[in-house]
Amino acid sequence: MKPAYDLIVVGGGMAGATLAAALSGQGLKLALVEAAEPRVEALPNYDDRAIALARGSQRIFEALDLWPELARHATPIRRIHVSEEGGFGFTRLDAQEEGVAALGQVVTARDLGAVLLRRLSALEDLDLFAPARVRWIAMEAESVRVGLEEGRELSATLLVAADGGRSLVRRQLCFEVHRREYRQSAVIANVTPSKPHREVAFERFTRNGPLALLPLHEERCALVWTVADEQREEVLAWDDATFLRNLQRRFGWRLGRFQRVGKRAVHPLSQSWVGDSVKGRAVLVGNAAHTLHPVAGQGFNLGIRDVAALAEVVVEAQRRGEDPGSEAVLRRYEQWRRNDRRGVALATDSLVRLFSNRWPPLRLGRNLGLVGLELCPPARHGLARAAMGLAGRLPRLARGVPL
Repeated sequence: MKPAYDLIVVGGGMAGATLAAALSGQGLKLALVEAAEPRVEALPNYDDRAIALARGSQRIFEALDLWPELARHATPIRRIHVSEEGGFGFTRLDAQEEGVAALGQVVTARDLGAVLLRRLSALEDLDLFAPARVRWIAMEAESVRVGLEEGRELSATLLVAADGGRSLVRRQLCFEVHRREYRQSAVIANVTPSKPHREVAFERFTRNGPLALLPLHEERCALVWTVADEQREEVLAWDDATFLRNLQRRFGWRLGRFQRVGKRAVHPLSQSWVGDSVKGRAVLVGNAAHTLHPVAGQGFNLGIRDVAALAEVVVEAQRRGEDPGSEAVLRRYEQWRRNDRRGVALATDSLVRLFSNRWPPLRLGRNLGLVGLELCPPARHGLARAAMGLAGRLPRLARGVPL
């Protein structure tokens, strides 16, 4: 029997919802399975979590006609300041120097989720199953079948796993996962400094790991502070005044005195990846295929490029009359994405390791390297292109071109 759907997407988070939005209107019958109730908190609050969108990711949302609504909630990143605690070196990336309005944008997960949910609810070629959980998966020669916990069975030519770093689909289909532990944790919170952030993002390498501050509305900054695992419980036990005092010591005074901190959350850090994101008629995207250290804020953007590339490969196959779930089609996707995934994973891991080493000659070399970047516009331009997600072979959507 002919499968009921062309694609089943498991996971209705940012990656899965964006893929559904990208593929809608292309003559495909789509299903999206999401374990949680599809809703977003109605009211914004101080503690809303931030997402850094690279310039290339912004273009993807522009090409999907999602940016006009999202732009009202976005804070541009005009400059990025990179430095090391206790060091003399620094470098700056500037949007004006790169000839763009902004190097990236900062949005809250709540706002992005609300925009995507409104789009999903308007798609006539998408069946949304939520809340619903996958119970089993059966891979066959011509189709893939998915059984849901409530007894419903779905079938499609292609299954896409966009269900996050603990992907159930990945486990069910026995993808081989590689993992590297950093013995570090990210403390995430929003803070308010006494000086305006002027739409500048900061990446500061401290003795315990990277510390990032991203500009947000209402002069808030989103903080991602890396600490050693053995310090995690101590940091979480600090009261607000102690937390802000220690943050001040690590970051310095470029934004004046930190005056307020919201709720803190902590996440253990590791790098994970699959050697091959394709198996049979299934493909992994986003965090289901790779998770990164948050240094340089590349993880979300890497996953959105996965989505844009997969959408392009699937739509091209559809227009040629090919089977979107065939090995030939999925291999084109895997070969395309392999270098980008490996390159970003290597770059983020190398940054963490390089700046974690306290050996004095290496510290001197790092600071001289930052000074060299500041004095060498071509090298700085290459770094900015990579940070904006504009290096290498880009999907049509990442160039701002509709499918």
